[in-house]
Amino acid sequence: MGRSRRTIPEELLLLALDPTTGTTAQPQSLDLGLAGAQLVELALAGRIAPDGDRIAVVLPRPTGDPTLDSALELLRRRGSPVRAVHWIGGPRLGLRQTYLTHLERCGMVHAVEGQMCGVLPTTRYQATDTAISREIRARLDSAIRTGVPPDPRTAALAALAHAVGLGKHLYPGNEGRSSRSRLRDLIRHDPMGGLVAHAVMDVQNGVAAQPRRAPATGRQPGARAAVPASGVPAQPSRRGSMARVGAR
Repeated sequence: MGRSRRTIPEELLLLALDPTTGTTAQPQSLDLGLAGAQLVELALAGRIAPDGDRIAVVLPRPTGDPTLDSALELLRRRGSPVRAVHWIGGPRLGLRQTYLTHLERCGMVHAVEGQMCGVLPTTRYQATDTAISREIRARLDSAIRTGVPPDPRTAALAALAHAVGLGKHLYPGNEGRSSRSRLRDLIRHDPMGGLVAHAVMDVQNGVAAQPRRAPATGRQPGARAAVPASGVPAQPSRRGSMARVGAR
């Protein structure tokens, strides 16, 4: 994969980057969206394919993009198709920073060092070429305004932007309500983007775990067990001890 085309994770991050503050909108859900965007990009590159609600590696050959190839290798090591919600809901610490560093290395953003309250060091990021961000935004605007089915990349980007909550960042206020609604509707134009976007929203809603077998406690068969927001099922405590849950 050459560098002539920006990847969907890169474009999603550029969309989320506020040109005024140099910070990213929706930072927590953005990590989930970036993990999902990697899946869409790998699918467009022919490396993975959907298998129901699971993701299967169909061609393990590297793409040439280090961040994507790292994700591809992790998927390959799984050995069998993995549910999209389990992949996206897995540990993603530092993924946003990884892509910010990647964009800086590619010359698309530059870091601005500063301080908060005159003490705490901070790093903000400014786009080096605002025309790139405007072009990405224009593609979304065009798809929303014209109603013409967008290309798969734009459709997937729109689906992920909606899934991570960028609608209010891109189209704020009451005047942006119809645009936010149309952004949500674009999710139907790309099957892979739709699958991943729904998985991102499921993780945020805490329904990423598979249904577990109901114990003999009167719970109805087929009912889902309660799942923490992290998407990881709580482990039963051992007899005589209390299970501790570490903050993430």
